[in-house]
Amino acid sequence: MVVKEYDSPCGVLYMASIGNELCLCSWHGLSACHGFISDFKDASDYKEEWDVLEKAERELEEYFEGMRQTFDIPLKMFGTEFQKKVWNALLGIPYGETVSYSNVARLIGLPRSTRAVANACSKNPLSIFVPCHRVVSTQGKLTGYAGGVEVKRKLLDLERADMLFGVSLDA
Repeated sequence: MVVKEYDSPCGVLYMASIGNELCLCSWHGLSACHGFISDFKDASDYKEEWDVLEKAERELEEYFEGMRQTFDIPLKMFGTEFQKKVWNALLGIPYGETVSYSNVARLIGLPRSTRAVANACSKNPLSIFVPCHRVVSTQGKLTGYAGGVEVKRKLLDLERADMLFGVSLDA
C-alpha cells in the first residue's frame, strides 16, 4: 500500500492505493480506513500503487479545474456489505445534482434505512470519487460531511457552476 497527501483547493486529502485500485481519499487521513488496511495481506506492487495515486491526483486536479465530471480510477471499497451497497448507489448520482438520504435508501431497496444510509455516507473512505457530497437532507439542506459542511458547499458550488455555464469537458 502507498499513501500520499493531495493539497486540494478545499484542503488536504489523504489518498492510498492497494494494488491497482484507489482505496482511500479522505479528509481525515488514515483514520478513515476503519481498520481495513491492517486486514489487507495481499502482496502488491509499489510502482503500480504509486501510478494509481498519480492518476487519482490528475483526475482530482481536472475535477477541481472544472474539466472532469466522472472518474476513471479503479476503486477498492472496504466496508460492510450495506456500506458498499450505499457507496455504489452514490456512484450513480449525476454530477451537479443532489439526492436525499431517503432517496438513496429507496434506491437500494431499504426505504426505512435513511439513518443507516447517512451513517454509511459518513464512513465513505473515498470522498469525491464516491460522491457523498451530493447527498443532502430531505429538505435540501447541507448536512454533515467528513470534510465539513463548507467543503461540501464548495464541491456542490463547483459542480453547479459547471452545469450552469454548460461545461461538459469530461476527460
